[in-house]
Amino acid sequence: MQPKSSTDTPPADEPFLLEEFLPYELSVAANRASRLFARRYSEAFGLSIAEWRVMAMVGRFGTISPGAVAERAEMDKVKVSRAVASLVAAGLAEQGPDPQDGRARLLRLTRKGRHMHQDIVPLARTLEAQLAAGLSADEWAALRNCLRKLYAHVRRLDAAEPRPKDGKATRLPE
Repeated sequence: MQPKSSTDTPPADEPFLLEEFLPYELSVAANRASRLFARRYSEAFGLSIAEWRVMAMVGRFGTISPGAVAERAEMDKVKVSRAVASLVAAGLAEQGPDPQDGRARLLRLTRKGRHMHQDIVPLARTLEAQLAAGLSADEWAALRNCLRKLYAHVRRLDAAEPRPKDGKATRLPE
């Protein structure tokens, strides 16, 4: 079920094969890689995928709002909120008021959180190298380039989509 070009639509009478549907393939590959990494850092550090992603964003930016974490990491705000609460409870992150906006909160890693972040980053880089080893250097570079282009294109498509009048996100069927 391969279109002849990126703009062709397969014939309606052709069977739909979920396992050959690009969004499904991307999701499965990403989920498997995330679960592989999660097993490694969960065993060593006791973090969930969401907690690690929040920690990685805070580690990168130093101080960041939960909303900015959700936006930059493409995460649901509720998941970010739960992950932040867990990180704060574990003494890995702290929240404080945003001096620019008294209603907003800013996140930062504690000393314990910074040490953990520094310990996890080499693990993340090792996994990425292991993933890259499954492809040639040219294939890896092409994959990264294609993913960036696809992400930018999806963002443009998403921005052009009409939004519900109530402002709520569309719930995907389960």
